[in-house]
Amino acid sequence: MHKLLAILIAFILIIGCTGPAQAVTQSELDTVIAETAAFILRTVPNPEVGSVGGEWVVIGLARSGYNVPDAFFENYYRAVEEYVRERNGILDQVRYTEYARVILGLTAAGFDPRNVAGFDLTHHLGDFERTIWQGINGPIFALLALDSLNYPIPVNENAQIQATREMYIAEILKRQTSDGGWSLTAGINGQIGNNEIGDADITGIVLQALAKYRDNSEVRTAIDRGLVFLSGIQDDSGGFSGDFSGGSSAVESAVQVLVALSELGIPIDDHRFVKNGNTLVDNILSFRNPDGSFSHSLGSIEGNLMSTEQALYGLVAAQRVLAGKNSLYRMSDTVMRGEFTQIPPVETAGLPNKHADVRRAEIISPGRTFTDVQNHSNQGAIEALAARGIITGKSETLFDPDATMTRAEFAAIITRGLGLPERTVIVFTDIPSTAWFMRAVGTAYYYEIVTGTSAAIFNPNGTITRQEAAVMIARGARLCGMDTSLNEREILNILAQFGDYRTAAGWAQDALAFCYREGILDDSEFYIQPLAEITRGEIAEMLYRLLGKSNLL
Repeated sequence: MHKLLAILIAFILIIGCTGPAQAVTQSELDTVIAETAAFILRTVPNPEVGSVGGEWVVIGLARSGYNVPDAFFENYYRAVEEYVRERNGILDQVRYTEYARVILGLTAAGFDPRNVAGFDLTHHLGDFERTIWQGINGPIFALLALDSLNYPIPVNENAQIQATREMYIAEILKRQTSDGGWSLTAGINGQIGNNEIGDADITGIVLQALAKYRDNSEVRTAIDRGLVFLSGIQDDSGGFSGDFSGGSSAVESAVQVLVALSELGIPIDDHRFVKNGNTLVDNILSFRNPDGSFSHSLGSIEGNLMSTEQALYGLVAAQRVLAGKNSLYRMSDTVMRGEFTQIPPVETAGLPNKHADVRRAEIISPGRTFTDVQNHSNQGAIEALAARGIITGKSETLFDPDATMTRAEFAAIITRGLGLPERTVIVFTDIPSTAWFMRAVGTAYYYEIVTGTSAAIFNPNGTITRQEAAVMIARGARLCGMDTSLNEREILNILAQFGDYRTAAGWAQDALAFCYREGILDDSEFYIQPLAEITRGEIAEMLYRLLGKSNLL
């Protein structure tokens, strides 16, 4: 009997350990964050410039939604002003992460880092060689700081090599280790050896910096490898060991991975990052003390300020994902407390001859993806458009890339993709005034992107053929300032390479030829298939390529 009971208990324990993870709720996170924020405010009433008791405290509190007194942030700004003034604008001769960290702190607090005691702190990040001198942390934090509010990289007249975002991305990518991770030392001599191994902390921070650039295929591949690496080294407690931990599980390591997932829009309970029923948040909470502080290592009841600061902003990152807010490092929702100079676009959006109403759609959901587009041929386009709110899924997790697209759906994505202001134009009898697509169809009609199937009928639920899509994309291209004109010889030369070009309608041939000429349609295919219904994934690809050609990404 006792033996049978022991077996039964063991079975129950096994089932309990391998059951699905119960993701922490938003209200539970809110409670923990409030207690930790209160502890930090008691411990650090006056934040200074520094990696402990400084910027990470400010970022965590500012992004938490906790009721922090304005005086806290104003005191921080005055401390930064004094610090910058004393050093004549030079925070450090070699560690340019000092500039990046302060830029992040000031931005989170609502102050302009481009005018602190008369100094532009972003100016130093325009020097590529000096920024990367200290290793991979340089380009990582340069991107995080500059991208926090889309700060342009200023021209640094003292730099031997003027930095660009693309250069920083390339520097990070070339340092990826063969196991898919990154570390502080890998690539330090310019080469990656087979014996180089990744580190959880650095890999997590890298993914945070690269999250915004996931529409770049090389970046996306690197991120995917990094996620596989991190999933593979996560321990049964849901945590990680890394540079902060000395080889044992530490809260800081889990925090960096949690922030990475949050920047990428990956849920807390994603199956890749649940081990033995434990999520990253479960692991982080296991370091929590009754007074709201966090310990550096498991089993310790002594609060550690650095661990507590990092735990706070890691949990805040998860909290913001659950609440549907901007991620931790996307600070366009910051309440500005000081005078703030208007930030111009990172690059001039659009072509010189574009219609005045055409606007670039900015990234609002970095890392947005769907489970059914993984490894799909149109994955990059779908994710890039979804990140900008141009295209949506059939549900939160499913896009259905191989389904057909209706005329109403197309009107919605093309008008959002071009950033066109809504126009209430009612000309079709089959478009109800209460329909979700009423304004989208009216706007697309107003700008002459779409027409009806007759003078009075639009047929919103009808599907679109490949040749119809080409015509509407070409009309959108004209609005973007592209030259869509071709003569008859050019049209014939382009289309004659396809075995079925004679089946294309005469009214669609110039648009099809234009789309092939500009690479909006793939000319490596043998058939045009002009009468085939186009899929949601194919439409996403066409629009993505159009926006790229039009300098609107």
